[in-house]
Parts: sequence; structure tokens; C-alpha cells
Amino acid sequence: MRLSDFIRQNRAEISREWEAFARSLGPAANMTDIQLIDHIDDILDFIAADIESAQTKSEQKVKSHGLKPDILTGDTAAQTHAALRHTDGFDIIEMVSEYRALRATICHLWAETKPVLTREDAADLERFHEAIDQALAESVVRFTEKVEKAKILLLGVLGHDIRSPVGAVQMATSLMPEFGPVNARQVKLLENIKISADRIQQIVNDLLDLAKSATGQSLPLRKKRFTLSSLCHQIVDETRLRHPTSLIEVRVPEDIEVCWDEIRLGQLIANLLSNAVQYGQADTPIILSVLTDRDEVVLTVSNHGAPIPHAHLETIFKSFSRGPRSAETTTSNLGLGLFIANEIASAHGGAITVVSNHSDGTIFSVRLPA
Repeated sequence: MRLSDFIRQNRAEISREWEAFARSLGPAANMTDIQLIDHIDDILDFIAADIESAQTKSEQKVKSHGLKPDILTGDTAAQTHAALRHTDGFDIIEMVSEYRALRATICHLWAETKPVLTREDAADLERFHEAIDQALAESVVRFTEKVEKAKILLLGVLGHDIRSPVGAVQMATSLMPEFGPVNARQVKLLENIKISADRIQQIVNDLLDLAKSATGQSLPLRKKRFTLSSLCHQIVDETRLRHPTSLIEVRVPEDIEVCWDEIRLGQLIANLLSNAVQYGQADTPIILSVLTDRDEVVLTVSNHGAPIPHAHLETIFKSFSRGPRSAETTTSNLGLGLFIANEIASAHGGAITVVSNHSDGTIFSVRLPA
């Protein structure tokens, strides 16, 4: 009997073993038999059919790299199983362990009927492991997607709920001097409170922007005409207030007028400057410059310091990506600054690139249509 036929004829016993193992996992206490069994019948059908399907050597190689084309228009049984396990409170390790247990169960039961393996049996066993791996890969990808969506939703809700109390703190620090004189020490404390509240507000805004981007929404833009030099000087002044020891040079022509979202562009510049302050060498200047190139405006922020590792350059604009820490750098941010900056550039029809080496330092270049 071929392994595929064995799986079909013994699905009842295999399903009982699957349910028994699932019942041993943490979330099973409040689950019904139907929930525990879930899509095992469909998964077994997929495995049996995959064993019997024709496959060339090149197709086998492609599939081993996780690139097997999905021939179904809807979700596979493994994908649906992953989504339900996530909803039921399983973690990814528990879900993966189900497939490990399924593999062991089928191999054990089949071995009892096959004291000696033929060449065809060995080929079937190889295809069986490929099918299990394919189902597992589909489940892991879908489970990870569900985790990411849940995380983004949580961050969005958290950011939304924090915004109001932070706004109240900001308003209070602005109004307190109007109710009577304050001494120099109180003025300093109010300034510190305001700087901290503004920083929290920026983190909240970044979280909300991340949530919008993750759900496929482009960042909303409110375009208007403004002079780029005035915005650059404003953002640099704000950065110097937060980092008074940083050296920042501004090289921006006075006559460049653009029609962009001024608030969003200010956010982009602030994020790039903050990144440069955080990872740049303290005794060398950060340079903010702007040039026009045909129909584009090119804004660059450069600093000297340890070059960004080549491997990190590939992920630097992804959410929650932060540069490697060193003895000279400390950070309390979420790794969203460059991600948000890239999203703002994309929303304007532009792009950000970065080069980083010992001789030139680190240079972020933002190219936006004029």
C-alpha cells in the first residue's frame, strides 16, 4: 500500500492522535472536539494528493526553497488552520508542534505496516516530508501575518488612547505661566515636561502612522505652498533644543518653494536629524542640505560615525528596525523614525536612499518631485 493510500484509510486514527496531542496544549482547556480537530481532514487530503502528484527535479528544488506556486484561489487548509489556532490562543511554537506530532504519528503508524521499505516507499516518504513542510510553511506564514496584524491593531489603539492625556499635559504646561509668575526653576521644569510630552506625542503619531500603513492606507497629505528653507531652519532649531550639544549645519537656498505637506515633511526631516544625532559622531557636524535637480528636489542629511553594516542597510526602512548599539549610542525609540520618513517620501511620490562608509559617512538622500 502506498503511503498516500495509507493516510486516507487511516485518517480516523491519525485524527484521534492529532486531537489528543492538541488537547495536551495550553489553550485546549476551553475548546471543543471540533475546534481541536480543526482542518486535519483537509490537511491530510492535501498531503496524500501531494505525494501522488507528478513532480520534476526542478519543481522539487523550487518547492524546497519555499517557492511552490499556490494553485488554489482561496486559502489553503493549513492557512485557515493557522488563523483559527491564532484566534484560539495558540502560540506559534504550539502550532508548529502539532505538525511535528502529525509527522511522527504517520511515520510511526506506517512503519508498523512496513518492516522493509521499497524504493517506491522511500520516494513516497520523501514526498510526505515535503508535503508536511509545505503545510507547515503555509501555517507559519499565515500565523505570523495574524500576529503582525494584532500587534499593529494594538499599537494603533494604544496610540489613539494615549494622544488625549498627552495633549492635556501639553496644554497644561502652556497655560500654567498665565495663572501667575513662576520662578526660573519652575520654568525649567515646565520646559522639560513639554519636551517630554512632545516626544511622547511624536511616538504616538509614529504608532498611528504605522497602523495606517500596515492596513494598506497611504499617509494622508495636506499640500500647500511654502518655503523649504524656513521649514528646515525651524526643524533644526527644535532639534537643537532637544540636543543642545549637537552640531548641525543648514545649507538650504532661500528661494526654493514647494507644494508639499509641510507638517509631514517636517516630520521626515526631524526623523532623519534625530537618527543622525543618535548614531553620528558627537564632535562632527550633521549637515542638512537641499539641492534642485531638474524636476526634483534633493534633501540630504549626512553625519560621520560608525558606518551602517551592509546587512542592516537592507532592512533600515522597515518598521521596528534600529541600528546596532555601541558604547557611544543609547536609544529609547521604537525604530519607527526611518520607516515613517520612507512612508512620507513615498506618499509624496519620492524615495529615500542611504549610503554609508568610512570615507563619506552616512548620507540619507530624499528625492521628491518639485
